[in-house]
Order: sequence, then C-alpha cells, then structure tokens
Amino acid sequence: MFGLSPREEEILTLLRSGKEYPVTRLAEELGVSAVTIRSDLRSLDTKGLIVRTHGKAVVASTPQVGMRNDSHTRIKEAIAKAAAKLVKDGDSIMITNGSTCSLIPRYLFGKQSIKVVTNSTLLLPYGRANNHLNITLVGGEYRPEAKALVGPAAITHIESYHVQTTFFGTDGLTLAHGLTTSLVENAQVVQRMCAQATRRVLCVDSSKVGNRGFVRIMPVSDVDTIVTDSGFPQDLVSELETLGVEVLIVQ
Repeated sequence: MFGLSPREEEILTLLRSGKEYPVTRLAEELGVSAVTIRSDLRSLDTKGLIVRTHGKAVVASTPQVGMRNDSHTRIKEAIAKAAAKLVKDGDSIMITNGSTCSLIPRYLFGKQSIKVVTNSTLLLPYGRANNHLNITLVGGEYRPEAKALVGPAAITHIESYHVQTTFFGTDGLTLAHGLTTSLVENAQVVQRMCAQATRRVLCVDSSKVGNRGFVRIMPVSDVDTIVTDSGFPQDLVSELETLGVEVLIVQ
C-alpha cells in the first residue's frame, strides 16, 4: 500500500489474519523492539488503519469486511490499482461501496487534488492518510454489514454532485440480464452515482460473470469501461467491445 513503510504493511498483513498479535508477539515476528512496534502502531492508528487497545491492535474494519477483502485479494487489488490509473490530477470521482472499489484509494497516493464522493466509510482512513484526497461522505442510513450509507438521503446528497468518473461494482454480470445485485438500496446508489458521471467504470473480478442477482442495476451497454482480470471470458470481451464497452484486463 502506498504511503506505508514495508514494516507497516507487514503489520497490517499479520493483523488481517484474524489472530491475536499483542505488541510483544509483533516484535518477535518482525525482529524489532517493542518500542519500534509501538511507534509503527501509532503511525497506523493516526492513518486510521488500525484501532489500538490494551497492548494490541486490530484492523479498522469488522471481521466480515475483512473476510470479504481476503477473498481473491490479489485480483481485487490488481483491479483497483488499474482503476486508479484512470484518475488524473484534479479529477472529481465517485466510488461506491464494495470490496474491490474500497481498495482504489490505496493507489491514489501521489495524485494531486482528487475530489471523491462516496457512500463507503471504508474510504475514510485514506482521507486521513492522504492530504491530496478531498473525501465527501454522503448522508443516509448506515448499513454496518456493508460499511455503507444508503437510502433516500444518500440519493438526494449524491444528486448534488457531478463528476468525471464513477467507479462501481456488481454482484452479477450477464449479457441477457445486465448488472445485478442482491439489495435494492445498493442498486439505487450505483444507478444514481453513475447518472452523475461522464464515465462509468465497472470494477469486477471474473467470478461475478454468469451470476444473476435479485435486482437489476443497468444493462452492460450503459458501462463505458470494465476493469477485470484474465479469467474474464474472451468471447464476452468481444461481445462487449461490439457494444462499445472498453474492457481492460489486468494480470
């Protein structure tokens, strides 16, 4: 992760495993003193990436969110990194909640004057760690399981902004049924954020292809760019390109 030292990244990796790591154990694992570990933990706490308590630390997210982010982690991070490359200095963007999209701000370090509108509270630590991100968190009803704000208030707030690009995800993708998700309120947020953007970028790993969720978000032809991995079917790539959808494949 940009903006972190190699040892801080190692600490986060250990903490995400779900095991307990008091300061003394972290010091032993990484071969440094407890004083050094405490300094690293203070740094991570300041950046909003961990919560410190009684001689140990936990990653600043719930176990459910952590498990979701552990699934296909390498692929999701590669997709997020490629998506971040589409952002230029001075851009205004929207990012919806989701395990892949929430990783995009990791790769915005080094870019200047980026305005981000989001309904995901998982983005807030990056606002603390990166002074060049101006994050607007929309209002609404908070859903702990998604770490997201949804509902009529969120939709109204989103309508106040216009951006160059919206980055969003989906639970399912087929040509016949388009993009789908399991929750009506998630679909509504994605639809509104996409309506407020000049360009719509879908960040999705290939495991979602062929899935069909409960609620339709939009037809695939409404997407401008799809960022996905090498497992994405080549015949589907060809069909999407025929529809005018750009497909970017990451390795």
